[in-house]
Amino acid sequence: MLEVRNINQFYGSSHTLRNVSFVASAGAVTTVLGRNGVGKTTLLKCLMGVLETASGTIYINGTDVTGQPSHARARSGVGYVPQGREIFARLTVEENLLMGLATKSRGTISDLPQEIFTMFPVLKEMLHRRGGDLSGGQQQQLAIGRALAMSPSILILDEPTEGIQPSIIKDIGNAIRSLSARGDMAILLVEQYYDFAKDLADHYVVLQRGEVIKSGLGESMDDDNVRQYLAV
Repeated sequence: MLEVRNINQFYGSSHTLRNVSFVASAGAVTTVLGRNGVGKTTLLKCLMGVLETASGTIYINGTDVTGQPSHARARSGVGYVPQGREIFARLTVEENLLMGLATKSRGTISDLPQEIFTMFPVLKEMLHRRGGDLSGGQQQQLAIGRALAMSPSILILDEPTEGIQPSIIKDIGNAIRSLSARGDMAILLVEQYYDFAKDLADHYVVLQRGEVIKSGLGESMDDDNVRQYLAV
């Protein structure tokens, strides 16, 4: 479980996150929505320890990790799929996946969870191709696979549908749904694509100007008129 309590963050004099609080529970997809520039990616960087918070507390599975560096949070069980994928273009698919084992120990392809290849069979077919040679959608699958390599208890995804073809968006949605159904993983999904988020969300959080202005059950997103907060 991921719990965030009253997180505040600043860029210079700009107050980018304002008392942000929410809980992402195991066995559920919690979706964070909002327009560009409202603080979604900043929030995730704070959760991962890439950015420092000015105040507030972050709990991972009941442990306060607010002062811990990124690598310690990863070892605590957090898998992170950043916006833009950020795979290693010159490394092979296999080498990229094995990087996900770095939080545990060195390993081989047989040490990877086989569900990665069940969800994304193209990765097994392309194990020896360089990551940079894959399509954008395949790279996104690789980035998710790399995060899953460590068998995380919390999976954070930053706009996984950005720039991805519809067929692979569907595959990614099916993978997220399958992971959530296991019941042992909390999934935090940042997304601007409303229909994708609504189909997956058990709970939603809407950010505007760095603060939570609305939250509720995923099944209530239409009734709560959440789409208006994503419209330009």
